[in-house]
Amino acid sequence: MTTVRPRPRPFLAEAVAVPVQVATAAPMLRPRPRPDGLNRAAPVTEAAAANPPPVVERERRGGLFGGLFQRRERAEQNAPADGFVCGDRAIRGEELARITSQVQGCGIEEPVRVTQVDGIRLTTPATIDCTTAAALKTWINDGLRPAFGRQEVVELRVAASYICRPRNNVRGAKISEHGRGKAIDISGFILSDGKELSVEGNYNRQMRRAYRAACGIFGTTLGPGSDGYHEDHLHFDTASHRNGAYCR
Repeated sequence: MTTVRPRPRPFLAEAVAVPVQVATAAPMLRPRPRPDGLNRAAPVTEAAAANPPPVVERERRGGLFGGLFQRRERAEQNAPADGFVCGDRAIRGEELARITSQVQGCGIEEPVRVTQVDGIRLTTPATIDCTTAAALKTWINDGLRPAFGRQEVVELRVAASYICRPRNNVRGAKISEHGRGKAIDISGFILSDGKELSVEGNYNRQMRRAYRAACGIFGTTLGPGSDGYHEDHLHFDTASHRNGAYCR
């Protein structure tokens, strides 16, 4: 029997180690330092701070993909930053906490601080109640504007609103309606051209007509020639009188 021998394995060359080059990390490129002038926040000018751009917000509206947006400007031109009060968007200002006093008869249960009424600004915010604020709005539209006609009144000079004191500052007199937040005193009118008309110095036909129109809108109207205490301003209050409005 013939013996079959295994075939010899081919000669395997000894493995030669091939040097592997390991990639080295490339040097990191750092940004060049910014100029000193750009590292500081740009200064805000007084004009920019006083007149910030209107805030624009986007509202999501319904749709198949909810991708419809509507741009809405929140701030109207020349509108004050204050919100509206007394449930009336035409009366601008803010609600205040209840005003109390140690003096009997003074105070306001639900006071508001009014800065603008139907587009007409108040030179000094008036602290009054909502009944008086609503009456002021009615007078502006039904009395003041018709009286001045083409002369546009843009601001009312407010001489007084809430203050705890006796009537006409006479000691021993009853508490004034000012002490209840039901009164406002107006001493002048500022027109759109910048001209100011004062009750004391310019009590003209337009002012007289506007004053007469306040009778009935307010419970009490007093002005030049009434009683000697109101020669330089118009006094309006929302007091109730048994015999109707008190107008002099």
